[in-house]
Formats: sequence, structure tokens, C-alpha cells
Amino acid sequence: MEQPHAVVVGGGIGGLTAAVALHECGWRVTVLERAASLEPVGAGIALAPNAQRALDVIGLGDEIRSLAAWQGAGGMRTPSGRWLSRTSSAAATERFGGPIVLLHRATFVGRLVSRLPEAAVRTDTAAELLDPGAAGGARAVVRTASGTIEADLVIGADGIRSGVRGVLFPAHPGPSYAGFTTWRLVVPAAGRPFAPHETWGRGALWGTQPLKDGRIYAYGAAVAPAGAHAVDDEKAELMRRFGGWHDPIPSTIAAAEPGQVLRNDVHHLIDPLPSCHRGRTVLVGDAAHAMAPSLGQGGNQAVEDAIVLAHHMTPDGDLGAGLAAYTADRLPRTTAVVRKAAKASRLMRLTGVPSVMLRDALMSAVSRLGPTLVLRTFDGIADWQPPQHTYAARTKDAHRPSR
Repeated sequence: MEQPHAVVVGGGIGGLTAAVALHECGWRVTVLERAASLEPVGAGIALAPNAQRALDVIGLGDEIRSLAAWQGAGGMRTPSGRWLSRTSSAAATERFGGPIVLLHRATFVGRLVSRLPEAAVRTDTAAELLDPGAAGGARAVVRTASGTIEADLVIGADGIRSGVRGVLFPAHPGPSYAGFTTWRLVVPAAGRPFAPHETWGRGALWGTQPLKDGRIYAYGAAVAPAGAHAVDDEKAELMRRFGGWHDPIPSTIAAAEPGQVLRNDVHHLIDPLPSCHRGRTVLVGDAAHAMAPSLGQGGNQAVEDAIVLAHHMTPDGDLGAGLAAYTADRLPRTTAVVRKAAKASRLMRLTGVPSVMLRDALMSAVSRLGPTLVLRTFDGIADWQPPQHTYAARTKDAHRPSR
């Protein structure tokens, strides 16, 4: 039989993971990425145990776990440095079956690309979906500058402003502004070691996390009008907003080059799509369910999408039934995570002194009852298990969470 061909529009986390998973189970894959390079600048990603177990399916789980840098305690603080809640990597591992792994996105992208055939990824190649195809009939058609490509399956992994999604569901309202903006930076480690933390203030938060390679991944968020930018540069804006917060926040900001600070307004798909697919075309990641970063699950849900999609896309199976099963699996789960992330972001966006004081008091009270109560926020998310699979499994029952 002729090997079926899948075209992935977008070379981000979800698209590359889908390409690897489909390649592992017998598909020929082509990834079309409009950027000239696959290497993201200045961005980290937190891979939770649910994504790590998904990556076990394609043999990458333990490789990613080996990059975990978080050891010992961590938690949430106030801008003055007072601890609101504490937990530990050991508690997270015991509850969910694995640690939280912080790594640079470029590192993760490199590991995924290494699992693909050399000619599978085409950068500097913008793509447009011309025809989503019919599950039991005509193939899908994608147009590039060098011509059209017919495919048995098209995966729209082209992000929050997805052109593929617009073709599939033109009546959907699309993403809406979540009410805040974010900054991300990766800098060399400087000064004394520190406990990983998120620090919550009035309408703002900051996170400082160590990476395995010795660098620091940091991120900030703050209530701001959509489309706003610093009057000078974003490093200076961070210093104005967070420079008076506890160590190591000021020194982390000071270590950044102005051009290395990424700023992005947060948009989310708070209105779920009617389906994750149409015809022979399917959506993964932000194209399907962009969410606020409040739970750190955007990339993790994209990885889950990719593994579940490949599970249902056996090369000799019924494509229509497989895509319907994918939507049935993913749409309820990702809709729930999008809404939970939006709810969590509202706590960060509190600006009134009484409401912030009440929030902090509740966080502190919950923490005193034990670290597992804080971790329960991620019950039903981080304890997710991949579906039964028949390809590329390296471990069968390892890394299952305990209670």
C-alpha cells in the first residue's frame, strides 16, 4: 500500500510532536513552517507529568525528565519575599508521577526534530489551506509559494491566529483578549541559588525558574491594555514594574539584553470550537484551544493533542472515524482546561487591596494544611494518561501517578 501523507501546517510544539507521532506509526510527514528557523528566541516551556507521559509514547519521556532542574522546595511569594505557599518537586512527583521540567523551547524543538526524517521539515514556507478535503473522498489541498500539495491528512498547528482554523470554521469569533500581557526571557544565572517561585502582586506576577543548563527562565504578567508597549524598551518596562520586588527578580531582569525580552498580549479561545476537525483537516494546540498561561498547560495540551491524534490515525484505519474519535477525546478536555486557566488568571488580575489581601490569606491558609492541597489544583490535568497505543511505546505502566 502507498504510504499515507500528512502535511503539518506549523512547526511549533504541537505540530512537531504530531509529525513525530504520525511518523512513528507509519505516515509520511511534511512540516511546513513559515519562519526561517525553528529556534524560538527567549522562551521556555514547562512540561508537566501529563505531557511527559504523552511523550513516553514516542520514546521521549525519560529524555525530557532527565532535563529536570527543580529539586527541593519552591512555591508562591509576595513581592516583599514572604512565602504564601510552599511545595516541593518530590510532592509533585509523588502525586502526579513525575516532576515539572522547565527547559528552553529550542531544546525541546531540537529533540523533536531529531526524530524526523531529514527532509520532513520545510522552513521559510508559508502555507494556506485551499480545501479541507472529505474524510471519505477528495484529499485535502494546501498551497505554498512553490505549488500545491495534496494530502491524506492536514494538521493545522499554526497557532492562535490560525489560518487553517479560519478556513474550517469561518463563523467562529476567534480569540479574545484575556486582559493581561506577558513577558518572557532566558538569562545566564547570576548570584546565589534560589528556590523556584512565582510571586503574586496586585494585577501582576513574576516567575523565576532554573534550567538544567544553568540559565534562568523568567516570566512576568500584568494587567495592561491590549496592544500596549513600553515607551522605551521592554527590559526597562520590567524594571519599572518588578524592579522593587524581592531577589532574585531585579538581578534577573538586569541580566537580560533589551532585545531578548519577549512581550505578548494573552488571547484565548474562550468560546470552544464546534469540532476539532472538518473533512481531512484537524487542529492541534493553540489553533484548537489557545488558553491563558495561568496553569502552564498550553504546550502540554498541544503534546497531548498530537499523541491522541496519532493514536486514532492508524494508516490503514477509517480516517473519518479516527478524526471523530479525536474530537470526542480532546474537545471536552481542552475546553475544560481553557476555562480553568481563565478562572485562575482572574486571581492574578486582582488589583484592589482588600481582594489581593484576601487572595493571599487564602493561599497561605491552604498551604499550611499541606503541600498536596496546593497541588490539587492540577488534579484532572497533570494526572492524565495517554490512550492505549500500539506503536513506539517504550514503557507500559511506568510513571503513573499515585494518590
